[in-house]
Amino acid sequence: MEDGYQNKTAFIKGAKDIAKEVKRQAAKKVGRGVDKMTDEYSKRSYARFEENDDDDYPVVPGGQDGGYYRGDSQAANDEEGGHSDSTEGHDEDDEIYEGEYQGIPRADSSKAADGLAGGDGQQFRDMAQFEGERRKDQEELAQQYETILQECGHGKFQWTLYFVLGLALMADGVEIFVVGFVLPSAEKDMCLSEESKGMLGKCLIVYLGMMVGAFVWGGLADRIGRRQSLLICLSINSVFSFFSSFVQGYSTFLLCRLLSGVGIGGSIPIVFSYYSEFLAQEKRGEHLSWLCMFWMIGGIYASAMAWAIIPHYGWSFQMGSAYQFHSWRVFVLVCAFPSVAAIASLTTMPESPRFFLENGKHDEGWMILKQVHDTNMRAKGHPEKVFSVTTIKTVKQMDELVDMGGDISTLRRYKLKLTSLFHQVRSNFLAIFNPEYRRTTFMMMAVWFTMSFSYYGLTVWFPDMIKYIQKQEYASRTKFFTKERVEHVTFNFTLENQVHRQGQYFNDKFINLKMKSMVFEDSVFEECYFEDITSSRSFFRNCTFIATLFYNTDLFQNRIINSKLVNSTFLHNKEGCLLDFTDDNNAYMIYFVSFLGTLAVLPGNIVSALLMDKIGRLRMLAGSSVISCVSCFFLSFGSTESGMIALLCLFGGITPSCTVNKGVFYALAAVLGISIFQSFVGITKAVPILFAAGALAAGSFLALKLPETRGQVLQ
Repeated sequence: MEDGYQNKTAFIKGAKDIAKEVKRQAAKKVGRGVDKMTDEYSKRSYARFEENDDDDYPVVPGGQDGGYYRGDSQAANDEEGGHSDSTEGHDEDDEIYEGEYQGIPRADSSKAADGLAGGDGQQFRDMAQFEGERRKDQEELAQQYETILQECGHGKFQWTLYFVLGLALMADGVEIFVVGFVLPSAEKDMCLSEESKGMLGKCLIVYLGMMVGAFVWGGLADRIGRRQSLLICLSINSVFSFFSSFVQGYSTFLLCRLLSGVGIGGSIPIVFSYYSEFLAQEKRGEHLSWLCMFWMIGGIYASAMAWAIIPHYGWSFQMGSAYQFHSWRVFVLVCAFPSVAAIASLTTMPESPRFFLENGKHDEGWMILKQVHDTNMRAKGHPEKVFSVTTIKTVKQMDELVDMGGDISTLRRYKLKLTSLFHQVRSNFLAIFNPEYRRTTFMMMAVWFTMSFSYYGLTVWFPDMIKYIQKQEYASRTKFFTKERVEHVTFNFTLENQVHRQGQYFNDKFINLKMKSMVFEDSVFEECYFEDITSSRSFFRNCTFIATLFYNTDLFQNRIINSKLVNSTFLHNKEGCLLDFTDDNNAYMIYFVSFLGTLAVLPGNIVSALLMDKIGRLRMLAGSSVISCVSCFFLSFGSTESGMIALLCLFGGITPSCTVNKGVFYALAAVLGISIFQSFVGITKAVPILFAAGALAAGSFLALKLPETRGQVLQ
């Protein structure tokens, strides 16, 4: 009896299970029908998300269930007992309470699955057809994604991300200035040769690293994600910036700055791509311009820190003669703070949903867009607003065609993954040279080159010209003494900017003093005593020393030239490379000038952000280039220090929109501009002025030929 009852129960349960499976398969077939409707999505316009709309949701025209948005018809269908994959596992008698997690809405991938299962992917053997389908998917995703961003709104989430990415861009701005600021101190501390100083001073090594970084990380961001790539970039920059503040050797320091540049070079293309994928089209131009302001803030931060730290040589310690940690190393360490702060902040932010959708990860992209929507709605006082998007278009993936099998070795699997990664980076790079983009690509490269060539060339030329004017003025104050005779005199004060020729010094003492730019030529020192002497740019040429004692001085090496030493002794000579302290006052001025130059850029950047979407990107770019071109000719009137500072502020204030976009090509232009412009310092102003004006004029002309992107969907 009990067996019969159990058989009957099992039969009934089996029948119910069969009925559930039939319903589930029927729902999937309906889902396939809905997927066919997605091609018409780009032709439909979604109702704009209204702030005062509390309970109404747009209904997809012509659809009874499924669709992209949750509507009343779908709720009715749910009441009739319809099942979906997200609620599978609940019996008809099970209750689903309000607020219970019911699964993430999933994209319907049945077409791709059927195609791969039946026929080993024959429909994708024609790669041209596959690429065409991918492009169609991308276009549909672009249209739908723009509409979804409209519903998510612009608010707390975007502003939080703005400040986080601003720190990353600030770290890039700091990196540009670091090497140039530490050079005057580092070249003495590390005993750099003239060739090495030129390499480091022109920041060539930094720009080389940034070129490599922009190319590598810009491509990898399309594969491993914008957030992940940016975290790696900033981590590399932070680590090697930290190391560069402690290393003692020039080669090691150069390597650290190179790798630091590789890290920070990838941040620029990633930051702008990352942020733009959270911005609706009417907000994109303005807020990307606001984001550029952090690059200027990075320059201001670097200038202010250099002004406050580097001239204070007392902020240092020394362990013997081998290890020295001077104030410029403290400055390098402080300049790593923005990058570290950016890393800490970025860990709290999500990946770009557009990246997930482009790579076929529907659920991850949907969840992030819902997070954006909910964050903004709660901040605006509408927490009851519900994210109505249920399904988002995803792009077919190339990896779906590769079946590695279960018996493949781990090494082989990783090799195939790396090969696939390399090919994707390569294909992404070559895509900009496709026939449809080739003309625009070359024109953009030319525009970036002309703008960067002029801007970076002149921004380095200005401080160098100010240094040259300062040196000329300093040289004009040099005091000359000829055939003087000094006996039994004790010198215990600083000697500076003097030239002594054919002098005679008998039984004189030079004790505990500094010599700055002191030159003794054809002079005789007899029974003199030198103790605790620190010199900078001071030399004894063709002199004779008779019965003279040198104790704890740095005069032995490279200071006494073509001179005779008769019964003279050197004891406890100072070792190591000493800092050049002849430009203490000038150092303050140069850092202050750089501070003013970067500060002057901010007003122009604010104006460009406010006008970007009103007059258009191209008019803004071309207009500021023309004004900058005209201002170049005023540089010929800068013959004094104050005049050059005023012209620097003028030029910086009207050129911010020329430097908004950056890439691999801008670094090459910057290297050439800096190298060429510096070579004419102290020779002529005409060549740098003509080069800068000509490049800006060409850039403004080419900018007007570019396609306008205002009001267009982000493809």
